[in-house]
Amino acid sequence: MSFLSSQPQVAICDTTLRDGEQTAGVAFTLTEKRDIARALDRAGVAEIELGIPAMGWDEVADMRVLAAELTRAEPVAWCRLRMSDLDMAMKTGVRRVHFAVPTSKKQLDGKLGRSPDWLLAETAALVFCAVDRGHVVSVGAEDASRTDPEFLVRLAEVAAAAGAVRFRIADTLGLLDPMGAYRLVAALAERITLPIEMHAHNDFGMATANTMMAYHAGAPFLSVTVNGLGERAGNAALEEVGAALEANGIATGIDLTALPALSAVVARASGRALPVAKPITGDLVFAHEAGIHVDAILKSPDTYEDPRCAPSRFGRERQIVIGKHSGLAGLRAALSAAGLPATDGIALALKPHLRAHAQRFKRPATPEDLRRMVARVSGLALVPDAGQAS
Repeated sequence: MSFLSSQPQVAICDTTLRDGEQTAGVAFTLTEKRDIARALDRAGVAEIELGIPAMGWDEVADMRVLAAELTRAEPVAWCRLRMSDLDMAMKTGVRRVHFAVPTSKKQLDGKLGRSPDWLLAETAALVFCAVDRGHVVSVGAEDASRTDPEFLVRLAEVAAAAGAVRFRIADTLGLLDPMGAYRLVAALAERITLPIEMHAHNDFGMATANTMMAYHAGAPFLSVTVNGLGERAGNAALEEVGAALEANGIATGIDLTALPALSAVVARASGRALPVAKPITGDLVFAHEAGIHVDAILKSPDTYEDPRCAPSRFGRERQIVIGKHSGLAGLRAALSAAGLPATDGIALALKPHLRAHAQRFKRPATPEDLRRMVARVSGLALVPDAGQAS
């Protein structure tokens, strides 16, 4: 298999409302769930895991509401390998069901106290029953990265024979690196008949890279969360995976311009503020301060921006911010934009003030900051232009 083999399609499967809500301290109200689900639907994700029906009747009721409002994305109910979970999933009215199956010896022994043969038999029975009831079923190998690959093959074969349509590989503890993810998926893709979905956790900061490598190895279904929300260090971030795939010419169905608003919705609902340097959606990821960079960008934007990751691709705008490392070109542009004198002399005189400001406040200078500094270095009593916010 080619290292950069292409796929005819890729499906983004979001689990913000399920795995994302399993983040410590995060709990969404129904209103917040509806906002997130609608934003995901508008953004073009293929599937949305709506929740865990076994959590109770309130969860089931929420999932029914959410599923009814989706216009494009397919809703999914997440279940443990239990008949009672399947019974609750049926109450949601959701057709697609996912069974999470603990597969590693550590989980079989420590969590279930069951044998591998029991797990295979139980998987066959539950999948067959779900299919018989009219569900479309996927099976996920929980803790796959610590599971004997031969057992993963056996499980996938059993699931397929019982009627499952997809096999999920879950790097539950985030232990894989990109080459490990590639090798695991490639080896399975050559031996099993079911299409593969990758579900990567971010414990070593590898989730997005592992998800990309899984795709190139033969996994056309990719499990993600908005902002990388999820257990412990989180999951692969939808906005990063979607943007990276599209940058490589791989159609995802995702509207990239919808990602900033989607990210903001989830940040508010989760109470987890985005880092300003968060790829794609952080406040300052399209901001430039360093003089050499700013001078070059003002002359030719493609010197430090590529069309594949340009701010306009995501409905955003480039920012030229002023701080300690600003050069004359950036300073003059900022002064002119603020309606202030934009001479080299003024710009040079501002430099020590900008350095002191950056060290004290740890943020770029605003137009009002510049106005005060210019007044200080020039001795002019400057007032805001008419209609200009201070």
